[in-house]
Amino acid sequence: MAFYRQLGNIPPKRHTQHRDESGNLYYEELMGEEGFSSDSSLLYHREIPSAIVDATVWELRDQSTTPNHPLKPRHLKLHTLFPESTWNETDVVTGRRLVLGNADVRLSYVVAAAPSPLYRNAIGDEMVYIESGEATVETVFGTLEAREGDYVLIPMSTTHRWIPKGDKPLRAYTIEANSHIVPPKRYLSRFGQLLENAPFCERDLHGPTAPMIAEGTDIEVLVKHRTSAGIVGTRMVYPTHPFDVVGWDGCLYPYTFNISDYEPITGRVHQPPPAHQAFEGNNFVICNFVPRKVDYHPLSIPVPYYHSNVDSDEIMFYCGGDYEARKGSGIGQGSISIHPGGHAHGPQPGAYERSIGAEFFDELAVMVDTFRPLELGEGALACEDEAYAWSWAGRGPQQ
Repeated sequence: MAFYRQLGNIPPKRHTQHRDESGNLYYEELMGEEGFSSDSSLLYHREIPSAIVDATVWELRDQSTTPNHPLKPRHLKLHTLFPESTWNETDVVTGRRLVLGNADVRLSYVVAAAPSPLYRNAIGDEMVYIESGEATVETVFGTLEAREGDYVLIPMSTTHRWIPKGDKPLRAYTIEANSHIVPPKRYLSRFGQLLENAPFCERDLHGPTAPMIAEGTDIEVLVKHRTSAGIVGTRMVYPTHPFDVVGWDGCLYPYTFNISDYEPITGRVHQPPPAHQAFEGNNFVICNFVPRKVDYHPLSIPVPYYHSNVDSDEIMFYCGGDYEARKGSGIGQGSISIHPGGHAHGPQPGAYERSIGAEFFDELAVMVDTFRPLELGEGALACEDEAYAWSWAGRGPQQ
């Protein structure tokens, strides 16, 4: 993300001496992507950011996956994964359950009311969508305030923690990439500014407030990373608190973006899914389906046509309103539909006809399309609606 930001106390020239009021040097950390040939930020620490005093194994929750075989569309009811009795003991980091995953991206869900440990994902960026609830996200760059409808973008290797607040638990849908997550290139100028045809702009992206200073010694940070054996975790212990940054500047930092600030692209006839795109990572895209005026050609059919996205799996997370194309399928708030490549999919029976004459859709959904097949995580296997695959035909095997 090439949008420059500066916070706190920094020197006038980078890579030069920067001292506190007592004359002690601050320690400069360059945090950069793609071998320091892409976006980066410079952070100024009170203590040496490399110092650790211990490293032990952090046992991750089940990361195994099962192929979608035999191939079929599926419906997952995520709200059943976390009974109310579990909320107060669950945090956004260690409590998330893997729903779907492949080598490029993993989709998880959690309902949490407890503060998380300090955490760092060293595999890729995380985009966390807040279905409901509120949280303070403390990071090495400063503090973010997250609310319902926010995407929270946490750059790879950013130390942070989640602190739910308010009366409701935090419901978080996490998109963990094996890459960086950025706006689509077609929305950007050659210098990185969001163009006039983009459905959002820089004013809609909200970075952290001033850097925070936290005290403490022997501070644990949970680090998710990769080995040849797959995704693993390490528990690192730092002699002093990682939140000791007095200032930073650059183009790499966490931010929030609320889905209500996404301006939908509409037309006289039905627009294809790329018109709804908001972000992309390596081999996947993220799209928003928001309340909007729908197709206004006099003979239009506003719900999607039946389609075969031959290169992709399509994952829809239904997080508000009433999704027109899925009426009569049992899908509701907190549902996920899995429509895999190799299967033509589209509206439920009757929705095609019912949509004629509609002028507005009140629906809210986050879509992830992947360019490699997704497999089912333990969370998916625990909350599947087995009848969904047969809902277009009205009957299934042995019926």
